[in-house]
Amino acid sequence: MFCASPVEFGAEPNTHTCPVCLGYPGALPVVNEEALRMTLLTGLMLGCNIAPVSKFDRKNYFYPDMPKNYQISQYDMPLCTNGTVSLHDLAYPKDAQKNILTRDKEVHLVRIHLEEDVAKSFHFENHTGIDFNRAGTPLMEIVTQPEINSPEEAFAFLTALKQILIYGAVSDADMEKGQLRCDCNVSVRPDDQAELGAKVELKNLNSISGVRRALAYEIRRQTSILERDEEIEQETRGWDDVAGETFLMRTKEFAHDYRYFPDPDLVPVKTDALVAEVRHRVPELPKAKRARFVEQYQVSPYDAAVLADDLELASYFEAAAKHAKKPKIIANWILNDLQNALSAAGKEITDCPIQPAMLDEFVNLIDTGKISGKQGKDVFAEMFATGKTAAAIVKEKGIEQLSDVSAIEALADQVIAANAKPVADFRAGNIASLNFLKGQVIKLSKGKANPQLVGEILEKKLSS
Repeated sequence: MFCASPVEFGAEPNTHTCPVCLGYPGALPVVNEEALRMTLLTGLMLGCNIAPVSKFDRKNYFYPDMPKNYQISQYDMPLCTNGTVSLHDLAYPKDAQKNILTRDKEVHLVRIHLEEDVAKSFHFENHTGIDFNRAGTPLMEIVTQPEINSPEEAFAFLTALKQILIYGAVSDADMEKGQLRCDCNVSVRPDDQAELGAKVELKNLNSISGVRRALAYEIRRQTSILERDEEIEQETRGWDDVAGETFLMRTKEFAHDYRYFPDPDLVPVKTDALVAEVRHRVPELPKAKRARFVEQYQVSPYDAAVLADDLELASYFEAAAKHAKKPKIIANWILNDLQNALSAAGKEITDCPIQPAMLDEFVNLIDTGKISGKQGKDVFAEMFATGKTAAAIVKEKGIEQLSDVSAIEALADQVIAANAKPVADFRAGNIASLNFLKGQVIKLSKGKANPQLVGEILEKKLSS
């Protein structure tokens, strides 16, 4: 954030450091301008108020992961305030999507500020190691109002926020790599009590599903304490995902005095020019994309939500559907057959062997009757396995469906002439006889005749 040391996940410990991020005497910080831009971009995406002037402060405390014994952060003049994150149905856990208490809920934010990260501690059996590679990494902290009312809403909030950050190319937001981290403040209160209960902070949350489990456990723990007429202490607790329970880390009887004061080595930041630079980088956000997919491509709201849920998947769909006659059919193939094939092969949409234009061509072959839906399944599997186009596979295998009306009429005439009894049965009201006659026409065409067209032509001839 304040030096040129590279950020690399998984690098050898203590190899990406310098005098600035190690806090050597006399080393002076210089602000990472792109980190400022990305924070302001996030503020714009989340509808925040952007401060015209913002400053950096020193947050003083003593801990092994703090090389300077203070952290450069922001206190009373953060870059962004207010703003919201909208929760949509698919952001909730799958098992909770049918029982959402407040549809389209918006979680309001307090602030977004920018600071430097601390080092990473590794606790071994009888000693602790410190990796300073992470010390100084730009860290954007987003603080919500206390209005998330369930573990499921917390899950949805983090999922929706992660999606927006990825859309804006602000972060890959991979929790396993520490790119998205979360501390949760939890309090419970009786239904008839207005004020919030004592706050318990949860740490060591390494996944969004882990956040949900930790909150569910902590709510039960605090509720049981109150039901025993005992008091809840303000404290910080860790989460043990294996044991499925929280544990005490430290108690906080009083708020810590960090002795914030403006960093004397950093001048205040005027944001107007930076906001003007990043305004064009604000992408179409997931909520707007879902609405547009419904209107532009006539897909269902659910399908639009699934497609927009993954930015790469949304881009693939748009590339395939932009010239398509029936984009809804394109969406069906992507959401069913293509996603199943990708999952079975352990591939991502970015590794898909079927290019978007190839999928459009393939759907057109079925739509125009060149191949049947059943043949389409086989052609699709071959496309995925080989990367060949549908047209090439159809030609190679000689399976193009016969849809020439005059050719099918000629075959139908032959079948009608050779099958007097089934013809008479149909005309006498036995509808099932038509299936036999259809089968004979298809057999005569060596399986190539379009079944739907065969049925229409036979019915017309037998009814006249």
